[in-house]
Amino acid sequence: MEQQRKEATERLLSRQGHHNLVYNEENDGVGVEDEGLVAVSNFTSILGLSTLTAACITFGFGCAIGYSWPTQSSIMEDLGLSVAEFSLFGSILSIGSLIGAAISGKITDLFGRKPTMWILNLFYIGGWLAIAFTKAPWLLNLGRLSLGFTNGISNYLASIYVAEITTKNFLTGWGVSFMFVVGSFVHWRTLALLATIPGLLQLLLLFFIPESPQWLAKFGREKELEAALLCLRGDKADISHEATEIKDYVESLKSFSSEGILDIFQKKYVRQLLTVAGVLVLMNLGGINALTYYSGAIFVSAGVSSMVGLITLAATQTVIGILGATLIDKLGRRPLLLVSSAGLCFSSFLTGVSFFLKDFNWWDQGSPILAFIGLLMYMGSYALGGVLPLLLLSELFPINVKGSAGSICNLWEISLVGLSHTTSTS
Repeated sequence: MEQQRKEATERLLSRQGHHNLVYNEENDGVGVEDEGLVAVSNFTSILGLSTLTAACITFGFGCAIGYSWPTQSSIMEDLGLSVAEFSLFGSILSIGSLIGAAISGKITDLFGRKPTMWILNLFYIGGWLAIAFTKAPWLLNLGRLSLGFTNGISNYLASIYVAEITTKNFLTGWGVSFMFVVGSFVHWRTLALLATIPGLLQLLLLFFIPESPQWLAKFGREKELEAALLCLRGDKADISHEATEIKDYVESLKSFSSEGILDIFQKKYVRQLLTVAGVLVLMNLGGINALTYYSGAIFVSAGVSSMVGLITLAATQTVIGILGATLIDKLGRRPLLLVSSAGLCFSSFLTGVSFFLKDFNWWDQGSPILAFIGLLMYMGSYALGGVLPLLLLSELFPINVKGSAGSICNLWEISLVGLSHTTSTS
């Protein structure tokens, strides 16, 4: 049985283009060879629509995160909120995210990837409409809580769905930058309505995209599995071998292990769990939330125009995001994570040095430039590698424990996001 599981895993990885993802005898799971990943599957229109749907999810995730900073003064003035009441509005997003993260893995396994997207869109659009048309603080907070719940699940869902149909990199930073830049020009109610656009676009796309083939195989829906593969690979593609290998792979995992939450704590999964959770922890303890929420204020403190800084920041994240999506399959996950981590470390040092020089009135002309470069480099580095841990989660864990692993790692990440946000606002 163990040998069959090994052979089925390697055949499936090879068929999907992951030629150097190999079965690892040491941890009884999947490992990555040094050369990186090479994708060989053909790109079809349905595959493009599917990846665009995931991009809408992550864009909406960023919109929810970046909304509070450019709207603080106008919301407080229009609704008569105190600083404490607005702080509650900003922080309640983390509470909703914790609730969503705790059930993210199980709910996507129970309902499927595509139905979960339908459900999340109700919470996402409903949350923004509640904020846009609110007349009372309680409805404002309820809308924010709904957005947090959506973020807690979508943070995991987008990476899982994309990894099961293709291999691409998506960036929440685009949504954050959109909020920062556009929020400086429009009313906060208008900005909330604009933020519903990713959800509305996703609702339209959901009519055309298929369910995840691996999830369909897990529940024995063979005809739908073949139909989904034909949509993703093209009507004329020969999907018989891939369909057989996916079914064999899923069946081997079913016979090998039950699907209890405690399965993820077996010895053979410890290395993968520590790797993914560890990278998520370090990424979120590096100060990304403080820099995201207060990037405009940092630009101003450094002597740089807030608008110029935010527009440049949005452009940087876009360029780096496209570059990362292009290189992720050519270079592999590990090299990009190493480059991203090195960039985060150096840019943090550079930004800290700039404010150290400013406090002591040393090099007054150069310190703002250092802060500007450091912040751009930090956000660019995070855009390059910030989503890779969740992509690794979807690739390193078999489907029978993927839901449990996703809930645990996602909950861990969201908890740190909430902690760092609370610390940065105190």
